[in-house]
Amino acid sequence: MNDSIRLGADIGGSHITAALVDVKKARIIEGSVIRTGVDSKASAEEIVGAWTNALSDVMQLAAQPVETLGIAMPGPFDYDAGVCLMKGNDKYESLYGLNIKELLHDATGIPARRIRIANDAGCFLRGEVLAGTMNACKLAIGITLGTGLGTSRYKNGEAADADLWGRSFMNSIAEDYISTRWFLKRYHERTGQHVANVKELAALHDSTAEVRTVFEEFSEHLVSFLYEFVMMDHPEMIVVGGNIARAGRYFMPGVISGLKRRGIDIPVHMAALGEDALILGATL
Repeated sequence: MNDSIRLGADIGGSHITAALVDVKKARIIEGSVIRTGVDSKASAEEIVGAWTNALSDVMQLAAQPVETLGIAMPGPFDYDAGVCLMKGNDKYESLYGLNIKELLHDATGIPARRIRIANDAGCFLRGEVLAGTMNACKLAIGITLGTGLGTSRYKNGEAADADLWGRSFMNSIAEDYISTRWFLKRYHERTGQHVANVKELAALHDSTAEVRTVFEEFSEHLVSFLYEFVMMDHPEMIVVGGNIARAGRYFMPGVISGLKRRGIDIPVHMAALGEDALILGATL
């Protein structure tokens, strides 16, 4: 069996992105990426059908039969067994209790034993390390900053969800202070005004003192959280990604200097691969 070309996919709450991966080069094959919207509140048949259509379209682009599939998937999920455990999350609830590996085998012909489903936060970190310039790293932690807070651990080629979003932090949990909703809430508290997202806030950074203060407060939150994470895992490096990281120039210098003041002086890498990292992390 020639396993140098694999099929990879990133499944999110509203989409599937699939592509062919050249395992030897640790790269996604150019022209093979297909992204399709998915209604996560639809029936199981409709959801799996949308996934299958995207996967099948990508498989047809391969020069030879593809026999291995890797998927980055959010939880809760029994990743080894391939069983969906999402319930009460307002997404994919029709899949609860179903064996996704078996369903995808039936639809694609790829053997269930050749289908690997892994946590999306772990795939992000694994992809960034293995497919980037950090592949000599043995131990890393990752954090994704966006609508929610994602955390992951990498050790000797394997990565997993660190599941620290709900960790006790300040007066609540970490995600309440390190996420898009905190930015929007805090800006409204300070100004009485509303913005749609962090991108809009970032555009106001240079002209609005209140916005600069909000970013400074966020930096302090992230320093405190990362300090605790580093003290738990003692990594060689930290990898930061997610949509909020695109505005990193407004808060990461403060994070790095804040960590140094606490005695943490390890490399902090901003994610470079974007969505590709999840697909690569699921397949390599």
